[in-house]
Amino acid sequence: MGGAQTEAVGRSSARWAGSITKATHDQWALARRGQAAHLAWLRGQIASVEARLARPLGARADKREGLARGYATRREWHAKSRRLQALKDRLTVVEADWAAGRVHVVRGGKRLANTRHHLQAAGLSEQTWRRRWRAERMFLAADGETGKRFGNETIRVTDTGQVSVKLPAPLAHLANAPHGRYLLDATVAFRHRGQEWRDRVTANRAVAYRIHHDTARGRWYVTASWLRAAAPVLPLEAALARGVVGVDMNDDHLSAWQLDAHGNPVGEPQRYFYDLTGTAEHRDAQIRHALTRLLHHTRRCGAAAIAIEDLDFCDGKSRERHGRNKRFRRLLSRFPTAKLKARLVSMAAEQDIAIVAVDPAYTSRWGAQHWQKPLTTPRRKTSRHDAASIAVGRRALGHPIRRRTAPPHPDQSDRGGHRTAQARPDTRRREETRPHLPGPRTGCVPPGGGAKAGDQGAQHRSGHPVEQQSWQQDSQ
Repeated sequence: MGGAQTEAVGRSSARWAGSITKATHDQWALARRGQAAHLAWLRGQIASVEARLARPLGARADKREGLARGYATRREWHAKSRRLQALKDRLTVVEADWAAGRVHVVRGGKRLANTRHHLQAAGLSEQTWRRRWRAERMFLAADGETGKRFGNETIRVTDTGQVSVKLPAPLAHLANAPHGRYLLDATVAFRHRGQEWRDRVTANRAVAYRIHHDTARGRWYVTASWLRAAAPVLPLEAALARGVVGVDMNDDHLSAWQLDAHGNPVGEPQRYFYDLTGTAEHRDAQIRHALTRLLHHTRRCGAAAIAIEDLDFCDGKSRERHGRNKRFRRLLSRFPTAKLKARLVSMAAEQDIAIVAVDPAYTSRWGAQHWQKPLTTPRRKTSRHDAASIAVGRRALGHPIRRRTAPPHPDQSDRGGHRTAQARPDTRRREETRPHLPGPRTGCVPPGGGAKAGDQGAQHRSGHPVEQQSWQQDSQ
């Protein structure tokens, strides 16, 4: 790397050589992180296949013993044993690259490089592919420098949109502006966050630029980027003081419903659809548009937080998890959980809206069980996803997902059923959890009198002894 930098400085300048060197280091670090993730994935796949191969054919999984299920047929067992050897061979190659610090990077992209061998299938001619290949491999970028004029000395963009480039010494005779600069005739304008960019360049704060050529449209584009200040962390109690907007993420839309501070749904359910087919730029625009509408709805509601599920389908995308159900694996693969969460967090920080991630366990199941039917009216059809958004919001607020059921009978006996609404111990004029009174007058432990019946903060999962408790009554 040092020799390459010395050669670049001899032919160019230290400023341009530093940009090239930094871009190379960043690309190497990105490839290194991807290599580490690939190593972990290969080891996980090998362990999963080995565990299933060791089980008898047709054996069921045993979660208590930690045993995986066996393969269904002898044919599948044989195919997986061959796949195991292929995975081990790939792991050996990757481990050797990792130990040597060697990464494989294709300038211009591996996908575009492979397209060269399938031009007819891609609908491209050799000349068209060559232009795209040269445009993708072209490097013209420079990091910003705080204190320099307009925030960047190498590629300078003034507040009026004039673009000039600092030429290296061998090309100084081509300059058409003072101090060895080349001034472009065309001007640029930033529609997205243009005022924020203008404030930075006016104050001479660092702004990085990248110039690239779009061969399909025949246009040149300038991309500006800068480092944002860390958003202040809002305490959870303050973020949830005005309620929350619960969001259920789906393959084709986001279901949202506003909840007040007591966990009651307010208003009507909202649905924000997006289309994940097509190019990556199209999918990114669809996600950005849906999240923008969600944030605008949150601001109109007056809420300061959005509750989402902490989903991660990395394990579900593997062949060993849903090997036969290719359609379901394809659905999980295109579901943009990481992109949705990352973009929502960054966009919500601009609107001063907090993001609360909750456990996704049973939100769709319990939401449909306890909220879908009661909220369905002749004029409003509540879907399963709408009910799941209520479950997500209530879990973020710390309330149980289940609704309050019918009150007990007006006598002192529990023969009509256990009390479903238990007040907090510090609430006045409310009875506390009934203790278990041993003796001959009780043949067994009554409902609600178990060891954890008073555990109001328990996770309401199936099988928990406190399944009877379904609602937290507010002090009001």
